[in-house]
Amino acid sequence: MRQSQLFTKTRRDAPKDEVAKNAQLLIRAGYIHKEMAGAYSYLPLGLRVFKNIEQIIREEINAIGGQEIILAALQSPALWKKSDRWRDDAIDVWFKTELSARGGSASGGKSGGQLGLAPTHEEPITALMAEYVQSYKDLPCYVYQFQTKFRNELRAKSGIMRTREFVMKDLYSFSRSEREFREFYEKCAQAYLRIFKRAGIGATTFRTFASGGSFSKFSDEFQTVCDSGEDTVYLHRGKGIAVNKEVCTDEVLAELGVKRDEFEEVKTIEVGNIFPLGTRFSEALGLTYKDEKGEATPVIMGSYGIGPGRLMGTIVEVLSDEKGIVWPREVAPFPVHIVAISGGNADVIAEADWLYELLREQRIEALYDDRDVRAGEKFADADLVGIPTRLVVSEKTMSEGGVEMISRADGTTTFVSDNDITERLKE
Repeated sequence: MRQSQLFTKTRRDAPKDEVAKNAQLLIRAGYIHKEMAGAYSYLPLGLRVFKNIEQIIREEINAIGGQEIILAALQSPALWKKSDRWRDDAIDVWFKTELSARGGSASGGKSGGQLGLAPTHEEPITALMAEYVQSYKDLPCYVYQFQTKFRNELRAKSGIMRTREFVMKDLYSFSRSEREFREFYEKCAQAYLRIFKRAGIGATTFRTFASGGSFSKFSDEFQTVCDSGEDTVYLHRGKGIAVNKEVCTDEVLAELGVKRDEFEEVKTIEVGNIFPLGTRFSEALGLTYKDEKGEATPVIMGSYGIGPGRLMGTIVEVLSDEKGIVWPREVAPFPVHIVAISGGNADVIAEADWLYELLREQRIEALYDDRDVRAGEKFADADLVGIPTRLVVSEKTMSEGGVEMISRADGTTTFVSDNDITERLKE
């Protein structure tokens, strides 16, 4: 993509009401636009990053047997009343709306009843599976989606890490036995660790012993160490053990085989979670299967969540520096940023054009800064945007028969001849 054709622009300053570093940098670099507190739009560069993260998650979940679907966001109260979660004191982040009756109006006519905008999807996925699961031969089954959720968050002040409208990858497992469930639960935990490694934060993300909330006694969170995090975790780096402060009791420590004074206390960002659901929803919504003896048995369920936008914000919080964003290669909007420093020299422009076309022929995507602006502005914008590899074309590099290759992560600069460019980029 030619940067001169990109409708978004970088900004010197972030909005004064934006306090989260991830949103400040993403807005300044032209990745997102803030609509209101807790609601952001993804712009061309931001959407590319979002889709790259989504694809990493999709590949890893497919690899453990996931089947992708997409469910409706609009929810009927009838379904949620069966699980007793339509009440606001059961789920306190509901967005509910009135359905206009025929002949009425949204402003003053008769109401056709309430609908909800789904904050999660345990109820609808359980009801759906009840129509397809009859026998033990239909199980196990693992179904997931990337779907927009709506939550009336009171604290929407963490940029894209805590919003009122967001996309969630929610995966649900359906198993015949506790053993079968646990086998998949562990597979999913390992898939999550692979996701975070590919996203560039694997070294600072830990599987964390946590509360199971209303679903089970305990669950697992995936927490990334970050000073701006909202959670507090006790961490043993040597053993790779982490415990959320909320459940760090003597009983839990004894179960894990560690002593309290072996931990360090760290601030973290929760980037994923996995929950045992047991038969909480299958019993409420009639999801059973006939076992080998023909007896009806409730299906054992699990729930597994990752928010691609939250993960995107966490990457920015953890890896950015004083100059701007630093994207890992696999999530970056483009792997390469071509910066032409022409000073009006037509030969330099022609050389940069040639390089851009060469990379396109080799199926190497690049953002090409072909704008007629000062070199200092181009370099500052390149640092802010954070693409992993920068190729600088100038009179100097042309005279030497190549380009300057700069790593955004550590600033390492090397000269690469024209003949070796594509091979170096494919390494």
